[in-house]
Amino acid sequence: MRRVSLRNLAAHKLRLVLTVFSIMLGTSFVAGSMVFTASISNAFGNLFDNVAPGVSAEVTASSDTVGAGVDNSVVDELSSRKSELGIDKLVTDYGATVTVAGGNGKAISTGGAPSIGSAFIPPDRALSPESTKIEAGGRAPHGRGEIAINSSAAEKNGLKVGSKTKVIVGQGSTEPMDVTVVALLDQPGSSSGFVNVQFDEKVARELMTDGTYVGMVDMRAAPGVSPEQLRDRVAAIVDPERYDVRTGDQVRDDAKGQFTDFLNIFQGILLAFAAIGLVVGTFIIYNTFSMIVAQRNKELALLRAVGASRRQISRSVLFEAFVVGIVGGAIGLVIGIGLAALLKLLANSGTGLPEGPLTVTPAAVLAALFVGIVVTMVSAWVPAARAARVAPVEAMRASAAEDSTNLGRRTLVGVGVALVALGLIVGGATGVGVGPAVTVGVGAGLAIIAAVLGGPALSRPFVGGLGRVLGAPFGKVGGLARTNAVRNPRRTAATAFALTLGLLLVTIIGILGASFKGTADEAVDTGIGADFIISDTNQQPLPTSIVDAITGTDGVGSVVAFGLVQAKYDGKFMTGQAAIGTGLGDLMHLQMLDGASPEVPADGLLVTEKFAKDKNWRRGDTVTFSTLGGKEVQVKVAGIFKDTQLIQPWIMGADAYRALVPQSLRMTTFILAGPAPGVTPDALRERLDATTADFLTVQVQDPEEFKGTISTAIDQMLAVLYAMLGLALVIAILGIVNTLALSVVERRREIGTLRAIGMVRAQVRRSIYLESVLIAVFGAVLGVVLGSGIGWAFTKTLAKWGLGDPVLPWSLIGGTVLAAGVVGILAALWPAVRAARTTPLEAIADL
Repeated sequence: MRRVSLRNLAAHKLRLVLTVFSIMLGTSFVAGSMVFTASISNAFGNLFDNVAPGVSAEVTASSDTVGAGVDNSVVDELSSRKSELGIDKLVTDYGATVTVAGGNGKAISTGGAPSIGSAFIPPDRALSPESTKIEAGGRAPHGRGEIAINSSAAEKNGLKVGSKTKVIVGQGSTEPMDVTVVALLDQPGSSSGFVNVQFDEKVARELMTDGTYVGMVDMRAAPGVSPEQLRDRVAAIVDPERYDVRTGDQVRDDAKGQFTDFLNIFQGILLAFAAIGLVVGTFIIYNTFSMIVAQRNKELALLRAVGASRRQISRSVLFEAFVVGIVGGAIGLVIGIGLAALLKLLANSGTGLPEGPLTVTPAAVLAALFVGIVVTMVSAWVPAARAARVAPVEAMRASAAEDSTNLGRRTLVGVGVALVALGLIVGGATGVGVGPAVTVGVGAGLAIIAAVLGGPALSRPFVGGLGRVLGAPFGKVGGLARTNAVRNPRRTAATAFALTLGLLLVTIIGILGASFKGTADEAVDTGIGADFIISDTNQQPLPTSIVDAITGTDGVGSVVAFGLVQAKYDGKFMTGQAAIGTGLGDLMHLQMLDGASPEVPADGLLVTEKFAKDKNWRRGDTVTFSTLGGKEVQVKVAGIFKDTQLIQPWIMGADAYRALVPQSLRMTTFILAGPAPGVTPDALRERLDATTADFLTVQVQDPEEFKGTISTAIDQMLAVLYAMLGLALVIAILGIVNTLALSVVERRREIGTLRAIGMVRAQVRRSIYLESVLIAVFGAVLGVVLGSGIGWAFTKTLAKWGLGDPVLPWSLIGGTVLAAGVVGILAALWPAVRAARTTPLEAIADL
């Protein structure tokens, strides 16, 4: 029987290619995602191995004290007790976000990689010679006008020793600095977009701290002292609530751990989309083997007649599936490796991911083969069982069409599941259940199952009705297409469902994206009264000097800068905003619920309604915050305003902000500005653009442009998701091609007979086109309807996080249905041409 199976595959090469291709697409995405993430993980592993070179132990601020450093008193104590503690060398370092202009005068884009400023440690004082390695022709930086920069960043951005450029230090700077590159640093293993600018130690301290603390303390253990011993000795003399002491290995492991968590999430997302593709592929393979078994009924019956048992017939079909799975998995692995290489190339060119070789792991190889074999054999299980039931008498029959009757029980079960799904989806959307989102998710899963069960029953009236409308202009040809589409509802539903699942997810994502955009637009329209918003193009803190520059611009009226506040309340660190300037009530439309004025007092704060309820705060209450250093500051609640997405959870006055946040840690997130009386917005815009020109990444936008930036960011995120869903849609389209091609083979005698009685080739092609369009539109409409309901429900569950009312993207929905019709025509091109080539003589040959 194995020989029979292999010969059958060899005899039907086209059928084999179509089936292998469908499984290849799914397995290639699995293999590609695993190879890509393994390659990135390996590259980051090499990068993290170079973190903290030569460091035996390191002291940093506790993770609870966000943004704080190590007090000078701690540095002095460690330095004075080096021999006692077993410290061979001790160095201090600093860190801050920096923006650097490349050779073209524009800010260097890191693609998401860090751009960090730090102190240059001379080689004779460095803990490791690898930590400060200057390439030939360079020297150590001295004074405010000189920097060293990592060579990879310099080479990619047109900088070299002697280049003149500008640097802005994100925290504590007074103005953009004109600097000269005096050294290129050899830093192996750094990511492709990573930028490290090193200053003279004294300059780094001036730029990045207020002089009372350092960023971190790195130590190398004396001979005979282990890193663990040094860590424990240092930990015993520092405040455990304010400082963390770790060995160098722990520093590297923590860095790897944070990345590993992210990578696992990223890989999970990729595999989730691969699973979607495989689910779609499962339906196609099931459909393919069902049609193959139906077409081979006479052949299988003859095998039964000459002595083959049911088990042998079933095993024969499963063996074919096994071979297809191996071939599809192997090809999918090769394609997946190529896909991973392409993804890595794109990532290295556009993001800050580290460079490194492509890593093909045994797990990726086994996963591709395993998934290919298992998915194919599971998909073929039911058709194999059906093949085993073929009786020898089937050889006497002239045809072997699949039975399309007896859908009643399946439909009733589908209706029952649909009602349960509807209850869960509506209940979750209205807040019923333990977890609304989980409730909606379970309901969505059941809705998909209901669509699978009820699809055949739905296809008959929908396809039949649509066929009458679309087929009417084509007369008998249109009627033939409609008849072919409804004659086997199981096949039609299974073929269409592949497209249904893909477009269901597209619709859900589209609704969520449109709802996020709608919420953001409403927040800006109703909440911002300023003519201009000044922010950083990379969503980084603005240079502190920009506030004075904007305020001093001729023609500016009201100006409010918003600073980030990190403080401790009730034992927990939390983050809010501070408003520094005048005219808050004009620049931001706050809906006050308790308190007459939207202006925040210098020593007080305004708080959102939700946060006030959570903390049981009332207007007039005095609340106590603690600084990062432990100092207590009392602030009065001056008013409560309605929740807004623009700012959370409080707005603090300038004096309270300055008391809580030291100068070196003050970060401006954005600025609102309006024109003075008699100055037009256009005139002020020109002046603001001139003021910010030297700040590299500072942008001036009006509210419409600001909304456009938010919309673009959402669109970019959606584009990634749509691209990943593209795999499922490609497989779905392939499924239509596959089904139509096999259907043409199955109906060859019928088509030949029609040709014999006068149907011309163009009419044959037209009937196949119409049949494909009917199937595609049915799948699209079902997917859009289900996706709209599920997307609406998921959006409602996010209301408590501030997401507004669901927004249906009608252009996307309408375009999707129209695109489905086009897809139907494209998918039918090859099967239609093949069908049209059927000659009348072939009909006679099959009689």
